[in-house]
Amino acid sequence: MAKKSKKQQQSGGTPATVALTAAGLEFTVHAYDHDPAHPSYGEEAAEAMGVSPDRVFKTLVADVDGTLTVAVVPVAGSLDLKALAAAVGGKRAAMADPTLAERTTGYVRGGISPLGQRRKLTTVLDDSAKAHDTICVSAGRRGLEVELSPTDLADLTDAVLAPIGRA
Repeated sequence: MAKKSKKQQQSGGTPATVALTAAGLEFTVHAYDHDPAHPSYGEEAAEAMGVSPDRVFKTLVADVDGTLTVAVVPVAGSLDLKALAAAVGGKRAAMADPTLAERTTGYVRGGISPLGQRRKLTTVLDDSAKAHDTICVSAGRRGLEVELSPTDLADLTDAVLAPIGRA
């Protein structure tokens, strides 16, 4: 069951945790003190939680042939844009404008979650997630992660599983 701080219980959580709760899924929230000077949001999360970077996934927003698409890949690697485009039947992908990504998802950079987005976008989850019982993704703000099964994440986001990450 979800572990929430008193503040989260009072405020109802983030759109991501609200979506998980509404779906009746099991998840655990992990909060840590975000360091704005850290060079990588994802690596910072892995270090702060003491979790392997292979189990912590970052949420990236890309433009695939003019359509915003969410890519969820391990923080230990990077996104293969060609593989992402292929996974959704597109020809060309590029990273989306950060301001557009924030405005479309309702989250700030470094805190974009694949869950509870303002506008539901096509989502592709790197198939390496299947190797883990649980993975961590942003819970909707910097310094807050949610741990859940990759199957639950894929089901809730209607994600395509494909090899889109590079080591």
